[in-house]
Amino acid sequence: MVFVDSNVPMYVAGRDHPLRDPARRFLERARGGNVDICTSTDVLQEILYRYAALKRLDLAASVYDLFVHLCPTVLAVTLADTDRAKALLVSSRGISVREAIHAGVMLNHDLSEIATFDEGFDALDGITRVALR
Repeated sequence: MVFVDSNVPMYVAGRDHPLRDPARRFLERARGGNVDICTSTDVLQEILYRYAALKRLDLAASVYDLFVHLCPTVLAVTLADTDRAKALLVSSRGISVREAIHAGVMLNHDLSEIATFDEGFDALDGITRVALR
């Protein structure tokens, strides 16, 4: 199962961008049943937060709804996940808090692959970015 970061559905929903087509192709593979995907409540929060900050609540609702429909497994973020994130932040250089939270959720659920364009995940042992290009 592949954990999907917020930037994948957001590039699909966004304006023309070089990463839009790779993101779309990946989600099409998932929709076709060629790849099993999951995400977390934190990823959904990121989608809502970003579009609300842009004052695009219409996009917040539609991207959220479409992504939840496409992604059958949404993992909750627990204290164990934030504890793991804290440990990753202390032991790893160059990762953001957001990346650490996602990695904590992933590692606590024995997930090793992430669909994302964020290169910060490359610094984490046990996490591999799926090639999206």
